[in-house]
Amino acid sequence: MLTRQEKKALVDDLSKNLQETKTSVVCDYKGLTVSEVSELRKSLRENNASMRVIKKTFAQLAFSKAKIELDVRGIKGQIAVIYGGDDEVCSSRSAFDFSKNNKAFKIRAGSLEGKAITVKEITNLAKLLTKEQLLGQVVGTIKAPIAGFIGVLKGNLRNVVYTLDTIKGSRENA
Repeated sequence: MLTRQEKKALVDDLSKNLQETKTSVVCDYKGLTVSEVSELRKSLRENNASMRVIKKTFAQLAFSKAKIELDVRGIKGQIAVIYGGDDEVCSSRSAFDFSKNNKAFKIRAGSLEGKAITVKEITNLAKLLTKEQLLGQVVGTIKAPIAGFIGVLKGNLRNVVYTLDTIKGSRENA
């Protein structure tokens, strides 16, 4: 049994973590085996995300303290909160990917920048490209016109060289 101080520390810690991250996902993990939960935690750790299994009352207090408008008490089942990660969609992507392979794991709700979001919105977030992929596309988009311009310039220089070579050859033959 937790003491009052331990409960307060638990709520304070989760609230602090929720304030520091842009997204969080509330999931029902009932029916998962210990090895499946360990597998989920491992995949989360790889992306610097975390999962906290917590009572709904404590989770509601933590969300309220973090000023996130999410009603956790209305969610059915045993809940876990996933938060953190390398980018804004990391926790959503990890939860979504895990739920595809584990039917017992259900995404129930989430938050994005302090606002409650639906399961469909979490799924849409999970399908977004990673930050690295988006940056790669931006760099490629910026690079394409420059590469084309360099190709045009090289073509013009090549044509000048061919023309000069032709003139030189015609003068030598004359």
